[in-house]
Amino acid sequence: MKFNIFKKTENVVTNYEGAKAFQLTPELELYSAVVTAGLNDSFYEKADTRLTRIRELMLKNDAQYVAKLAVYARNEMYMRSIPMVLAVELAKLNSGDAVVGKTVSGVVKRADEITELLAYYQLANKRNGTKKLNKLSKQIQKGLAVSFNRFDEYQFAKYNRDAEVKLRDALFIVHPKAKDENQQVVFNKIAANELAVPYTWETELSALGQTKYANDKEKAAAFRAKWEELIDSGKVGYMALMRNLRNILEAKVSASHVKKVCAYLSNETAVANSKQLPFRFLAAHREIKVMNSEFVTMVLNALEDAVVASVKNLKGFDENTAVLVACDVSGSMQQAVSAKSKVMFYDIGLMLGMLMQSKCKRVVSGMFGDTWKVINLPNRGVLANVDQYYKREGEVGYSTNGYKVIDDLIARNVVMDKVMLFTDCQLWDSRHAGSSLEKSWNAYKAIAPKAKLYLFDLAGHGNTPLNVQKNDVHLIAGWSDKVFDVLHAIENGVGAVEKIKQIEL
Repeated sequence: MKFNIFKKTENVVTNYEGAKAFQLTPELELYSAVVTAGLNDSFYEKADTRLTRIRELMLKNDAQYVAKLAVYARNEMYMRSIPMVLAVELAKLNSGDAVVGKTVSGVVKRADEITELLAYYQLANKRNGTKKLNKLSKQIQKGLAVSFNRFDEYQFAKYNRDAEVKLRDALFIVHPKAKDENQQVVFNKIAANELAVPYTWETELSALGQTKYANDKEKAAAFRAKWEELIDSGKVGYMALMRNLRNILEAKVSASHVKKVCAYLSNETAVANSKQLPFRFLAAHREIKVMNSEFVTMVLNALEDAVVASVKNLKGFDENTAVLVACDVSGSMQQAVSAKSKVMFYDIGLMLGMLMQSKCKRVVSGMFGDTWKVINLPNRGVLANVDQYYKREGEVGYSTNGYKVIDDLIARNVVMDKVMLFTDCQLWDSRHAGSSLEKSWNAYKAIAPKAKLYLFDLAGHGNTPLNVQKNDVHLIAGWSDKVFDVLHAIENGVGAVEKIKQIEL
C-alpha cells in the first residue's frame, strides 16, 4: 500500500499551540520523527513519547522503507542511537525478514555499536535474569555477524569496555564466522580477553594524569609536551581534536602545533571525512572565543573555514536565485537537543540558516517570533553570524508567528524564488486574529506564482502549518547539512521520501 499521497479530504489536525495544522503521511512523519530524534525531552514532547510514536509509525510503514530510513539516518544524517533503535524494533515486527539483517549491518559502523545494539535489544524486549540475550533474533545475529568482520583488533580493543553487554558476550552470542585466518586470531583474542591495549590519546593523557610531579610547572610542561606529541602523531581524530581545543590552548602548545591543528581542522578532505553535524562547529566556536589566548583568532578562523568546506558542494542555487532565510527563535526552539548538550534547536536552526545564507548571492535573512525582523549580515563568517543572531535574542519576542515572514513580502510586493523557514513547525497566530502561514502563502502565490516554500523541520512533531503537497510547499527534516542534499533532490523532482527509497540495502 502506498502512503505517500494525501487523501482528497485533507488531514487537518491541531498543533501543540492549538492552531490548524496538517498531518503528514506516515512515511513523511516517520522520516521527520526519526531524523530529529535526540531521544531526549523536548519542549512539547517527552523522549518516551517520541519513541512510542516512532514504534506506532513503523506499524504504518513498509519494512523496506523503515530499513532504508534507518540506514539513511546513520549514513546521511550521522545519527547513531536512533538507527539502532529502528533496527531492533524492526526485528520485533519482522523477526524472520532478511531486511532486518541488512538493516543491522547497514547501521553498525563502529565496533562499540555491536554491543550498544544488543544492549538496546535486551532493553526493548524487557529481558531479565542471567540470560538476557538468550534466543537472539536470527536476523539480528546475521547482521551482527557481518559487522564483526568489519573491524580489526585495534578497533575492537578501543571500544572493549566494561558495559552492560561486553564485546566478549557479543562474540559468544553472535558466533560470527571469521572472513580469514587473521580475523579468527582477533576473535580468539576477544574470547580470551587478550586484546592488545590500544594506543589512544585518551590512554596517553590518562597515564600522564596519574603521574606524580614535583610541582605544577613540571606537570604543565609534561602535558604541553604530550599534547604536542599527540598533534604530531596525527592519531587524534577530528571530533576529538575539536572537543579538545580548549585543553590544547590551555596546555600552551607551540605556535607551530596550533597551526597544525588549524590546518587539519580546515582541511577540506578532513572535514568531509569527519561527518560532523554543523552545530558541533558552533559549540567549539563558543568554547574557544571566550578564552584568553593569542591563538584564539587563528582557531576561530580555522573553524569558519571548516564550516565553509562542509558545504562547499551545496547545489541548487545560482546568482539569479532570490532566497529568503527565516529562523524561528521562539520559546519552544530554545530547548537543548540533549540533556548533556548546551546546543539548542534554536542554534541548529540558526546554523543551518546561516549555512544557507552563506551560499546565496541574492538573499534576505532574519528571525521571527512575535514579529519578523530582517537582519542583514555578510555571507562570510557563518559562525560569527550565528552569534550575532544569538546576541539579539528577544528582539522579536517568543511566539511563532511565521505568517509575518510572508506578510512582509506581500506588503512590499517582493518576489522571492525560495522561502526557507527553519522551525519546529508549531506555527500559529498569537493574536488569535485568524492569520496563518497557510493563508499568507496562498495569497503570496498570487504575487509570486513560481515561488517555493521549504519548511526545515527541526523537531519532528508530525504536523505542518500547511499542506506540504500543495502550492509548492516542501518538508525537509534533520540537523545535518545533508538536509541540503534533500533540497537539491527536490529541485530535481525527488522528495525526501523518494530519496530514502533510492537507498540500496
